[in-house]
Amino acid sequence: MENNTMSPCDSAECAGCAPDPALLDGFKHAIHALGGKWKLEILLALMNGAIRFGALRRSLDGITQHMLTAQLRELERDGLVLRTVLAEKPLRVEYELTDAAYGLSPAFRELLVWSKTYGSRSYTAREATLGAELA
Repeated sequence: MENNTMSPCDSAECAGCAPDPALLDGFKHAIHALGGKWKLEILLALMNGAIRFGALRRSLDGITQHMLTAQLRELERDGLVLRTVLAEKPLRVEYELTDAAYGLSPAFRELLVWSKTYGSRSYTAREATLGAELA
């Protein structure tokens, strides 16, 4: 497979060798918004529509209430999750994805394709390949 990420140049000092700072900042923002131990799982759990906090927590085996609250606050701050408080007795809070989060669907599909292509390789096969390269 061809690597098209860098343009060829003759000089180590050329502008084409350094990443565009604006592009790098945008990439960092995206990684920060999605990075975190539970953020992708939360986003995927919300793909089917709005859900209450308790149901969301039960759908994510192993997450603590504190961690879920923190991750939801970050996702809300980054414009990926909408928190709606419904004036009912008892008080009801629902979380749902924003249009910005649904805009990530193509990227999620591509990540799944990548995972199916490259992620299913066993560690032993990787270690054997690495060992052969080092020998």
